[in-house]
Amino acid sequence: MSAAKQDADSGKILLNAENLCAGYGGVDKPDEDIIHDISFTVCEGERLCIIGPNGCGKTTLLRVLAGTLPYRGSLKVTIQDEASPRYGKETERSSLGTREAARETGFLTQLSSAYFSFTVAETVLLGRYAHQKGGWLMTASKTDHHAVDSALAVCGITEIRDENLGHLSGGQLQRVFLARTIAQDPAVLLLDEPTNHLDLYYQLELLKQLETWIGGGIHASVGVFHDLTLALRFADTMMLLDKGRIAAYGKPAEVVRSEAVNSVYRMDVASSMRELLQNW
Repeated sequence: MSAAKQDADSGKILLNAENLCAGYGGVDKPDEDIIHDISFTVCEGERLCIIGPNGCGKTTLLRVLAGTLPYRGSLKVTIQDEASPRYGKETERSSLGTREAARETGFLTQLSSAYFSFTVAETVLLGRYAHQKGGWLMTASKTDHHAVDSALAVCGITEIRDENLGHLSGGQLQRVFLARTIAQDPAVLLLDEPTNHLDLYYQLELLKQLETWIGGGIHASVGVFHDLTLALRFADTMMLLDKGRIAAYGKPAEVVRSEAVNSVYRMDVASSMRELLQNW
Protein backbone atom coordinates (compact mmCIF):
# COMPACT_ATOMS: atom_id res chain seq x y z
CA MET A 1 0.00 0.00 0.00
CA SER A 2 1.65 3.26 -1.10
CA ALA A 3 -0.89 5.71 0.30
CA ALA A 4 -3.62 5.98 2.88
CA LYS A 5 -6.17 8.71 3.47
CA GLN A 6 -8.19 9.39 6.60
CA ASP A 7 -11.88 10.10 6.23
CA ALA A 8 -12.06 13.89 6.12
CA ASP A 9 -15.53 13.79 7.70
CA SER A 10 -14.00 12.76 11.05
CA GLY A 11 -13.05 16.37 11.86
CA LYS A 12 -11.14 19.36 10.63
CA ILE A 13 -7.92 18.33 8.95
CA LEU A 14 -4.85 19.74 10.69
CA LEU A 15 -2.19 18.01 8.60
CA ASN A 16 -2.43 16.62 5.08
CA ALA A 17 0.46 14.61 3.59
CA GLU A 18 0.43 13.45 -0.03
CA ASN A 19 3.08 11.29 -1.68
CA LEU A 20 5.84 12.25 0.73
CA CYS A 21 9.32 11.07 -0.20
CA ALA A 22 12.45 11.93 1.78
CA GLY A 23 15.90 10.75 2.76
CA TYR A 24 19.17 12.03 4.10
CA GLY A 25 20.84 12.62 0.76
CA GLY A 26 18.64 15.61 -0.09
CA VAL A 27 15.56 16.07 -2.25
CA ASP A 28 17.60 15.76 -5.45
CA LYS A 29 18.67 12.17 -4.64
CA PRO A 30 15.52 10.01 -4.82
CA ASP A 31 17.65 6.86 -4.95
CA GLU A 32 18.57 7.58 -1.31
CA ASP A 33 14.99 8.02 -0.09
CA ILE A 34 14.05 6.41 3.23
CA ILE A 35 10.29 7.01 2.96
CA HIS A 36 8.33 6.58 -0.25
CA ASP A 37 4.92 7.92 -1.35
CA ILE A 38 3.49 8.37 2.16
CA SER A 39 -0.04 9.85 2.20
CA PHE A 40 -2.34 10.40 5.18
CA THR A 41 -4.27 13.07 7.06
CA VAL A 42 -4.48 13.99 10.74
CA CYS A 43 -7.67 15.54 12.08
CA GLU A 44 -8.56 17.42 15.25
CA GLY A 45 -8.57 15.15 18.29
CA GLU A 46 -6.85 12.30 16.46
CA ARG A 47 -4.03 10.19 17.90
CA LEU A 48 -2.09 8.55 15.07
CA CYS A 49 0.56 6.01 16.10
CA ILE A 50 3.29 4.86 13.72
CA ILE A 51 4.68 1.38 14.26
CA GLY A 52 7.18 -0.82 12.48
CA PRO A 53 10.57 -2.47 12.98
CA ASN A 54 13.86 -0.60 13.36
CA GLY A 55 14.94 1.16 10.20
CA CYS A 56 11.50 1.26 8.57
CA GLY A 57 11.38 5.08 8.39
CA LYS A 58 9.31 6.03 11.45
CA THR A 59 11.61 8.75 12.81
CA THR A 60 12.46 9.95 9.30
CA LEU A 61 8.76 10.56 8.69
CA LEU A 62 8.46 12.49 11.96
CA ARG A 63 11.41 14.67 10.98
CA VAL A 64 9.70 15.51 7.71
CA LEU A 65 6.51 16.45 9.56
CA ALA A 66 8.58 18.57 11.97
CA GLY A 67 10.25 20.46 9.14
CA THR A 68 13.79 19.30 9.92
CA LEU A 69 14.14 17.20 6.76
CA PRO A 70 13.37 18.34 3.19
CA TYR A 71 10.84 16.35 1.20
CA ARG A 72 9.20 15.84 -2.16
CA GLY A 73 5.44 15.66 -2.42
CA SER A 74 3.03 17.80 -0.45
CA LEU A 75 2.75 18.42 3.29
CA LYS A 76 0.08 20.95 4.20
CA VAL A 77 -0.97 22.25 7.61
CA THR A 78 -4.13 24.19 8.42
CA ILE A 79 -3.13 27.49 10.05
CA GLN A 80 -4.60 27.71 13.57
CA ASP A 81 -3.39 31.19 14.59
CA GLU A 82 -6.27 33.65 14.29
CA ALA A 83 -3.78 36.51 14.03
CA SER A 84 -2.37 35.04 10.81
CA PRO A 85 -3.69 36.25 7.44
CA ARG A 86 -3.63 32.56 6.42
CA TYR A 87 -5.85 31.48 9.33
CA GLY A 88 -7.93 28.43 8.49
CA LYS A 89 -6.14 27.82 5.19
CA GLU A 90 -4.09 24.79 4.19
CA THR A 91 -0.51 25.94 3.70
CA GLU A 92 2.56 24.03 2.56
CA ARG A 93 4.67 23.19 5.62
CA SER A 94 7.93 24.19 3.94
CA SER A 95 6.66 27.75 3.30
CA LEU A 96 6.17 28.58 6.99
CA GLY A 97 8.55 30.71 9.03
CA THR A 98 10.08 29.29 12.21
CA ARG A 99 7.60 30.81 14.67
CA GLU A 100 4.56 30.13 12.48
CA ALA A 101 5.63 26.52 11.97
CA ALA A 102 6.15 26.08 15.72
CA ARG A 103 2.51 27.00 16.31
CA GLU A 104 1.42 24.22 13.96
CA THR A 105 3.75 21.33 14.83
CA GLY A 106 5.80 20.59 17.96
CA PHE A 107 8.40 17.81 18.00
CA LEU A 108 9.45 15.80 21.06
CA THR A 109 12.60 13.89 20.14
CA GLN A 110 14.25 11.12 22.16
CA LEU A 111 16.24 13.10 24.73
CA SER A 112 17.93 11.74 27.81
CA SER A 113 20.26 14.52 28.97
CA ALA A 114 20.38 18.31 29.32
CA TYR A 115 23.26 20.60 28.40
CA PHE A 116 22.10 23.84 29.99
CA SER A 117 21.48 24.95 33.55
CA PHE A 118 17.83 26.01 33.83
CA THR A 119 15.10 25.15 36.26
CA VAL A 120 12.23 22.96 35.13
CA ALA A 121 9.84 25.92 34.89
CA GLU A 122 12.35 28.02 32.92
CA THR A 123 12.89 25.14 30.49
CA VAL A 124 9.16 24.66 29.93
CA LEU A 125 8.76 28.41 29.41
CA LEU A 126 11.17 28.17 26.46
CA GLY A 127 8.38 26.39 24.61
CA ARG A 128 6.46 29.66 24.49
CA TYR A 129 8.87 31.32 22.06
CA ALA A 130 6.47 30.85 19.15
CA HIS A 131 3.89 33.00 20.94
CA GLN A 132 6.21 35.75 22.21
CA LYS A 133 6.85 38.90 20.23
CA GLY A 134 9.98 40.02 22.04
CA GLY A 135 12.79 38.16 23.73
CA TRP A 136 12.64 35.03 25.84
CA LEU A 137 12.05 34.81 29.58
CA MET A 138 11.89 38.57 30.13
CA THR A 139 8.77 38.96 27.97
CA ALA A 140 6.67 36.13 29.40
CA SER A 141 3.00 37.09 29.76
CA LYS A 142 0.28 35.79 32.07
CA THR A 143 -0.84 33.59 29.20
CA ASP A 144 2.68 32.16 28.89
CA HIS A 145 2.87 31.40 32.60
CA HIS A 146 -0.58 29.80 32.55
CA ALA A 147 0.53 27.60 29.63
CA VAL A 148 3.61 26.56 31.62
CA ASP A 149 1.54 25.72 34.70
CA SER A 150 -0.87 23.65 32.61
CA ALA A 151 1.95 21.78 30.85
CA LEU A 152 3.65 21.01 34.18
CA ALA A 153 0.37 19.61 35.49
CA VAL A 154 -0.26 17.51 32.37
CA CYS A 155 3.17 15.91 32.75
CA GLY A 156 2.92 15.50 36.52
CA ILE A 157 5.99 17.59 37.36
CA THR A 158 4.54 20.63 39.12
CA GLU A 159 6.26 19.69 42.36
CA ILE A 160 9.74 19.86 40.75
CA ARG A 161 9.20 23.13 38.86
CA ASP A 162 12.09 24.84 40.72
CA GLU A 163 14.56 21.96 40.42
CA ASN A 164 17.65 22.37 38.23
CA LEU A 165 17.72 20.10 35.17
CA GLY A 166 21.08 18.71 36.22
CA HIS A 167 19.48 17.13 39.28
CA LEU A 168 16.83 15.15 37.37
CA SER A 169 16.63 11.54 36.29
CA GLY A 170 16.21 10.53 32.66
CA GLY A 171 12.51 9.90 33.17
CA GLN A 172 11.99 13.30 34.78
CA LEU A 173 13.88 14.99 31.95
CA GLN A 174 11.66 13.26 29.40
CA ARG A 175 8.59 14.70 31.10
CA VAL A 176 10.16 18.16 31.28
CA PHE A 177 10.87 18.20 27.56
CA LEU A 178 7.37 16.93 26.82
CA ALA A 179 5.96 19.73 29.01
CA ARG A 180 8.03 22.24 27.04
CA THR A 181 6.52 20.93 23.80
CA ILE A 182 2.99 21.02 25.22
CA ALA A 183 3.53 24.61 26.45
CA GLN A 184 4.40 25.43 22.84
CA ASP A 185 0.71 24.61 22.19
CA PRO A 186 1.17 23.21 18.67
CA ALA A 187 -1.83 22.04 16.69
CA VAL A 188 -0.10 18.70 16.02
CA LEU A 189 2.19 17.16 18.63
CA LEU A 190 4.91 14.94 17.13
CA LEU A 191 6.15 12.29 19.56
CA ASP A 192 9.21 10.08 19.05
CA GLU A 193 8.93 7.35 21.71
CA PRO A 194 7.23 9.64 24.28
CA THR A 195 7.39 7.01 27.04
CA ASN A 196 11.14 6.53 26.64
CA HIS A 197 12.91 6.45 30.06
CA LEU A 198 9.61 6.33 31.96
CA ASP A 199 8.67 3.60 34.41
CA LEU A 200 5.41 1.70 33.98
CA TYR A 201 3.35 4.01 36.20
CA TYR A 202 4.40 7.17 34.38
CA GLN A 203 4.06 5.54 30.97
CA LEU A 204 0.37 4.99 31.62
CA GLU A 205 -0.12 8.32 33.40
CA LEU A 206 1.52 10.21 30.56
CA LEU A 207 -0.66 8.53 27.95
CA LYS A 208 -3.78 9.34 29.98
CA GLN A 209 -2.78 12.99 30.32
CA LEU A 210 -1.97 13.26 26.62
CA GLU A 211 -5.35 11.75 25.78
CA THR A 212 -7.03 14.43 27.87
CA TRP A 213 -4.96 17.23 26.31
CA ILE A 214 -5.55 16.04 22.76
CA GLY A 215 -9.17 15.11 23.44
CA GLY A 216 -10.08 18.76 23.84
CA GLY A 217 -10.63 18.72 20.10
CA ILE A 218 -8.20 21.42 18.97
CA HIS A 219 -5.02 19.31 19.02
CA ALA A 220 -3.83 16.06 17.49
CA SER A 221 -0.75 13.87 17.76
CA VAL A 222 1.47 11.72 15.58
CA GLY A 223 3.60 9.37 17.66
CA VAL A 224 6.20 6.70 17.02
CA PHE A 225 5.95 3.67 19.32
CA HIS A 226 8.06 0.51 19.55
CA ASP A 227 5.87 -0.94 22.29
CA LEU A 228 2.80 -2.26 20.47
CA THR A 229 0.87 -2.61 23.74
CA LEU A 230 1.28 1.09 24.47
CA ALA A 231 0.46 1.97 20.86
CA LEU A 232 -2.77 -0.03 21.12
CA ARG A 233 -3.56 1.73 24.38
CA PHE A 234 -3.03 5.21 22.95
CA ALA A 235 -3.90 5.20 19.26
CA ASP A 236 -7.20 5.69 17.55
CA THR A 237 -5.49 5.42 14.15
CA MET A 238 -2.42 3.33 13.37
CA MET A 239 0.10 3.28 10.53
CA LEU A 240 2.42 0.33 9.94
CA LEU A 241 5.56 1.13 7.98
CA ASP A 242 7.70 -1.37 6.10
CA LYS A 243 10.86 -0.26 4.32
CA GLY A 244 9.61 3.31 4.16
CA ARG A 245 6.17 2.51 2.77
CA ILE A 246 2.74 2.16 4.36
CA ALA A 247 2.00 -1.54 4.83
CA ALA A 248 -1.24 -1.13 6.79
CA TYR A 249 -3.33 1.83 7.97
CA GLY A 250 -6.56 2.12 9.92
CA LYS A 251 -8.08 1.16 13.26
CA PRO A 252 -5.40 -0.12 15.68
CA ALA A 253 -7.03 -3.50 16.35
CA GLU A 254 -7.32 -4.16 12.63
CA VAL A 255 -3.74 -3.15 11.89
CA VAL A 256 -2.10 -5.24 14.63
CA ARG A 257 -4.18 -8.30 13.70
CA SER A 258 -3.46 -8.01 9.99
CA GLU A 259 -1.24 -10.36 8.05
CA ALA A 260 0.86 -7.33 7.19
CA VAL A 261 2.06 -7.04 10.81
CA ASN A 262 3.30 -10.62 10.89
CA SER A 263 4.98 -10.14 7.53
CA VAL A 264 6.69 -6.87 8.49
CA TYR A 265 7.90 -8.10 11.89
CA ARG A 266 8.68 -11.60 10.51
CA MET A 267 6.88 -13.30 13.39
CA ASP A 268 3.44 -14.09 14.74
CA VAL A 269 3.09 -10.87 16.70
CA ALA A 270 -0.10 -11.70 18.61
CA SER A 271 1.18 -15.12 19.71
CA SER A 272 4.49 -13.62 20.78
CA MET A 273 2.75 -10.96 22.86
CA ARG A 274 0.60 -13.57 24.57
CA GLU A 275 3.70 -15.66 25.29
CA LEU A 276 5.44 -12.70 26.89
CA LEU A 277 2.46 -11.99 29.12
CA GLN A 278 1.47 -15.56 30.03
CA ASN A 279 3.18 -15.48 33.44
CA TRP A 280 0.79 -12.70 34.51
